[in-house]
Amino acid sequence: MQFDHLKRREFITLLGSAAAAWPLAARAQQSMPVIGFLNSSSPDHQVDRTQAFRQGLSETGHVEGRNVVVEYRWAENQFDRLPELANDLVRRQVTVIVAGYNLAAARAAKAATTTIPIVFETGADPVQAGLVASLNRPGGNLTGVINLSNELVPKHLELARELVPAANVIALLVNPTNPAAAEIISRDARAAAQSIGLQLHVLHASTERDFETAFADLRHLRAAALVTSPDTFFASRDRRLAALALRHAMPTISPFRAYPVAGGLMSYGGSVTDQGRLAGVYTGRILKGEKPADLPVFQATKVELIINLKTAKALGLDVPPTLLARADEVIE
Repeated sequence: MQFDHLKRREFITLLGSAAAAWPLAARAQQSMPVIGFLNSSSPDHQVDRTQAFRQGLSETGHVEGRNVVVEYRWAENQFDRLPELANDLVRRQVTVIVAGYNLAAARAAKAATTTIPIVFETGADPVQAGLVASLNRPGGNLTGVINLSNELVPKHLELARELVPAANVIALLVNPTNPAAAEIISRDARAAAQSIGLQLHVLHASTERDFETAFADLRHLRAAALVTSPDTFFASRDRRLAALALRHAMPTISPFRAYPVAGGLMSYGGSVTDQGRLAGVYTGRILKGEKPADLPVFQATKVELIINLKTAKALGLDVPPTLLARADEVIE
């Protein structure tokens, strides 16, 4: 009986100690700042970019799981999910929201809160898009990093003309489920095409099945080249697009480096890892107490031209030496 009583007393003491420790552990977890990571894409297609974001965070002394918690919300290229995912992070009362990698995610975050700091990553002009008052003095609760990839689309048309000098007709592929970006890109591309004497056809694709239709249309339109817009859906389908472009013998230019690496012809665009790292740095600075309104929108200026020479040969294209000389990387 005495032994049983002792065992019960020891068990109660042990249970009491554990119960006392649980709130301490919970408080330790709660005391860490929480980053809400809102993303329009999927984790398996953003590995390099997410790692770069963590690197930027670490440069400010913040390490995920050690002194900061990250709550991830991925829309899986279903842009209509972004508002609810953003609202979920607001209900979670996160310390800061990181919205990437496009305008739709940034707008969803902005609509969800006027108080929680937001760091966006986008290729659009954030002033024109209504995210901030100005680049130097954003005001409000938003700041971020831009690479102005949308503004590079006219340059893509020039590269297509340089690659195929006889081209009169060129097509642009946009994602209609990301209407804000698609509208801006299409408008700017039409103006740019007109200025250099090109006829531009805008094609739409939001599923892989749409790719087949788009490439079939290219033949009927007698397009000499295709430019894909800087949309995360296209970035996540680089291998599929590269295979179709090769099968249809269609010179195609992408804003994403992963495209020529996957066998596509050419890419011209900002460094996504550089942009991700800078977003991590800004997030860390906000966690240290700086306010988004006082942090100028950072413009990532690193732009890369990548050419897959093996694909060019398969397409029967002679890449001009002047273009090869300007390339940051040539894949042979």
